[in-house]
Amino acid sequence: MKAIRLSFFQMTAAMRRDMMLFAACLAPILAGFFFRFGIPFLESALTDYFQTPAILSPYYKLTDVFFMMLSPTMFCFVSAMVSLEEADEKTAAYLFITPLGKTGYLAARLGIPAAAAFLVTLILFPVFKLTFFSPIAILLFTACGTLQGLIVALFVLALSSNRLEGMAVTKLSTLTVFGALIPFFIKDNVQFALFPLPSFWMGKAACENVLLYMFPAFALSDLWIGFLLRWYLRKMQV
Repeated sequence: MKAIRLSFFQMTAAMRRDMMLFAACLAPILAGFFFRFGIPFLESALTDYFQTPAILSPYYKLTDVFFMMLSPTMFCFVSAMVSLEEADEKTAAYLFITPLGKTGYLAARLGIPAAAAFLVTLILFPVFKLTFFSPIAILLFTACGTLQGLIVALFVLALSSNRLEGMAVTKLSTLTVFGALIPFFIKDNVQFALFPLPSFWMGKAACENVLLYMFPAFALSDLWIGFLLRWYLRKMQV
């Protein structure tokens, strides 16, 4: 446990030296203020200008879903960037065979950041939410959003060899969160073309207020994480 803690602190020290990574950790707070105050202000201005009762408000719940995926995505992105730098310097494979071990390394680089993101989202979401979510819904969406962050991080780690590649892959992997858009804009069965994406089921659960849709979201998240984790470990030749 001590080795995991020290490894995690090593990662946070690397993060503090990189302003881009440090800013990424603050992004959920800045986005929260915009979502909570900027979007309602825009809604008021647009409805007054176009003389219509609603423009953005029908999608407030979608905004809330995105917010619950934001902290995990940012935190896990930061840890993935640090891990890629370690892989580029050939230190990650070495750490796998130290007392820290493979499991300890993964806990320090992915497990702790994901757990921190889960707690941060539980704290921030009630402050910045635009619509009502029951306590159980908040727990379910936050947990699934955390898994989505892990999926993004593992995509980056599995497909990238260095930070430069990681930045490019991050842009591609974050597209997986936009599955949440589909149930809000496409109402016929063609929407199920994106059923493999956990975010699609999160969006569907929010759009239709049916928490049962979270079950496929969790199941698919586990499949994605298992597949990408094995891919990453094979790449590291562990």
